[in-house]
Amino acid sequence: MTEAAIDCDLHPGLPSMASLFPYMDHHWRTSLKERGVSQLESASWPPAAPSTVRADWRGPKGEAPCSLATLQAQVLDRWGVGTGILNPLFPAQLPFSRDLSAAFARALNDWIRAEWLDGDKRLRASILLPNAIEESVAEIERLAPDRRFVQAMTLCMGEIPLGRREWWPVYEALSRHDMPLAIHAGSNWRHPVTSVGWPSYYLEEYTANSMGFQASLASLITEGVFVKFPKLKVVLLESGVSWLPAFLWRLVKSWKGVRFEVPWLDRPPSEYVRDHVRLSIRPLDVPEEAATMARLMDHLGSDELLLWSSDWPHAHFEGDATVPQGLDPGLLKKIMVDNPRATYARLREGELA
Repeated sequence: MTEAAIDCDLHPGLPSMASLFPYMDHHWRTSLKERGVSQLESASWPPAAPSTVRADWRGPKGEAPCSLATLQAQVLDRWGVGTGILNPLFPAQLPFSRDLSAAFARALNDWIRAEWLDGDKRLRASILLPNAIEESVAEIERLAPDRRFVQAMTLCMGEIPLGRREWWPVYEALSRHDMPLAIHAGSNWRHPVTSVGWPSYYLEEYTANSMGFQASLASLITEGVFVKFPKLKVVLLESGVSWLPAFLWRLVKSWKGVRFEVPWLDRPPSEYVRDHVRLSIRPLDVPEEAATMARLMDHLGSDELLLWSSDWPHAHFEGDATVPQGLDPGLLKKIMVDNPRATYARLREGELA
């Protein structure tokens, strides 16, 4: 492979809430200090859970890596990554207050720009969106002029389905700026993460993310988002992959019977997915053997859907096994370079770092 790989899912850790204070106005700095808010965590990624941070990437006290130097040593330099996309998982969407959510998102995005993007020319980033539409559009408009922000990111389980027309101003802004929407595993906890109520264990919550991705994708397709915004790309991060063929088979089968309900869909839902949707390969939810991988690719029906990711610092592989072992070597360049460049218009502007 002559071109350096593009890592589409990196998660910079925030050292502390105080790290955001320089990027907040006086009101929010004072408010957070007076309230004693020292951390904000999502149950989607419990800090001590083995899957949250790979053991050999933790610090001496078991802490998650949270410095640019660590990212450079553990990923960028170690694997010769040419470009890495930062997807911050700070739970800015959790507060019920729209103002506080927006303040967190603004501060986090500015922290990413100053502490990470300015520190390594190989890095790009997602715009972390707050929990309301108007504020999300404002954040896209504020940061879109900085071409190092290549997409905007939200969670797969939010307050309303992602295809609903309330979200369309976000998609209009992204389409206008030629930026994809990234949907990452996680919830803002407005609703139970399963359709039958709240789970008892992290295992249930973690597994339920695949159902959240299916619901979000069905909403985007059936509401006609890709018809209304034909340029829009959607990137599913940490969604897994193997669920997609069976989901699409059922969705297409049902569409054939009730297509009169969604007359704006003039072709099978699977075709919209192959034109507009991409998935990161970590975590990969199938055995990494050649026969299984070949069957999965055959069921996907396209070699353009998958994007390479290490998912640093999450624990989804050991050592340097960054690529599924059973993957056809002929697909490596496609997944590690060609597909990301085709997905992210801003990565095609001049030479990658």
